[in-house]
Amino acid sequence: MLVDGFFHGISRLGKLHPNARPERHGVEVERDVAYLDTGRAEHRLDVYRPTAGPPRSVVMYVHGGGFRILSKDTHWVMALAYARRGHLVFNVSYRLAPEHPFPAAVEDVAEAYAWIVKNAHRYGGDPSRLILAGESAGANLVTALTVASSYDRPEPFARKVRETGVRPTAVVAACGIFQLSDAGRFLRRKPTLRRFVADRIEEVAHAYVGTSYESTAAHDFADLLPFLERGERPSYPLPPFYLPCGTGDPLLDDTRRMARALGSLGTSAVASYFPGEPHAFHALVFRPAAKRCWRETHAFVDQHLG
Repeated sequence: MLVDGFFHGISRLGKLHPNARPERHGVEVERDVAYLDTGRAEHRLDVYRPTAGPPRSVVMYVHGGGFRILSKDTHWVMALAYARRGHLVFNVSYRLAPEHPFPAAVEDVAEAYAWIVKNAHRYGGDPSRLILAGESAGANLVTALTVASSYDRPEPFARKVRETGVRPTAVVAACGIFQLSDAGRFLRRKPTLRRFVADRIEEVAHAYVGTSYESTAAHDFADLLPFLERGERPSYPLPPFYLPCGTGDPLLDDTRRMARALGSLGTSAVASYFPGEPHAFHALVFRPAAKRCWRETHAFVDQHLG
């Protein structure tokens, strides 16, 4: 509660800065649009729409927070960063653990995906030019959506994504946690990792998938790394990935493994490492490393949108 409250407070303070006003960037915002008719705040999204230009590419942004905290409201700066470049952005919330453990978050973002594909044209967007983007837990979830769009899977949420007939053009998965089983792997890999940090990673995993969790086929959408590392070929080609991560991020090894796994499947996976930078460093958009990361992100997106 303290951490969640801190980041929500920082987010509200950030909105007081003059450059945080969307209209200064030629962007208008429609808030709290329901993508599911449940009345829940977690089933809403915000639409960031550039006020000029023709029908445009679409970005679906999924926030991080260890599957347990934060929301679209804490991640307005990410949505604005894409919208000011001319993209139509849908910034999505979803149900959080431990009250709503796996697969609730995946189910929700799949519903949001289907809603966006169906409704993007109403806002001037072209859903056939779709970018999926997210950081941390959000990177896990947008990768799960990508797998759902490319593999013939039996899960109802995966079928919902696949049956839209729309597959993402490219994916930005920043500083992701791509495997929820075996949370102790980070400490084994790096014995100097602080025990406090290792405990927080275990806490995230246990809240989302439980303490007695083992990786099985039923949990592939939480354990994306083991699934992709098995080498099963997709029914449709996976889109290109951009995978930025700081070398000071305790989750760094997941990004390295993800880049290798995607590459072994013949997918373009550009991993970019930022020396000494901590987890989700690019959220502090005024810092030099964050500026470089956003430049690379926009160049990657522009390249694959043509």
